[in-house]
Amino acid sequence: MTFADFFYEIKGKFMGADVSDIQEHLAYQFNIEDEEAGGAFYVEVKDGVLYVEPYEYYDRDAMFISTPEVFTKIAEGQMDPVWAFTTQKLKVEGNIDKALKLNDIIQSKKKALKKEVKEAKKEEKEKEKEKKKAEKNSESK
Repeated sequence: MTFADFFYEIKGKFMGADVSDIQEHLAYQFNIEDEEAGGAFYVEVKDGVLYVEPYEYYDRDAMFISTPEVFTKIAEGQMDPVWAFTTQKLKVEGNIDKALKLNDIIQSKKKALKKEVKEAKKEEKEKEKEKKKAEKNSESK
């Protein structure tokens, strides 16, 4: 996997997170340690809007350093970033208080995904009801 492939996969996992309630400025740089997918990208929250771009961010609040596998698990919500740091799977440099707020972004994305799944199931049930109702109406004619 190349850096570009990895970046767009991760960007897709972050985008869609509702950060409208985060009014402070947060800027994170992620350094990927890998021979093929190595590189850097940043995640920024500015005025309640999320940005994810494939560049270094020199005026960052914190920098995270790890492998593509760890970053993927964190972005998917499968690995807690605090646990990853504690077990030394993730290195963090910079403002630790602001670094901890990365979890807020991840949790926001998880909530958005759960909501989407719930709405899709609800929609599916409604379609099933309509289908049964239509079948019942056609049988009675």
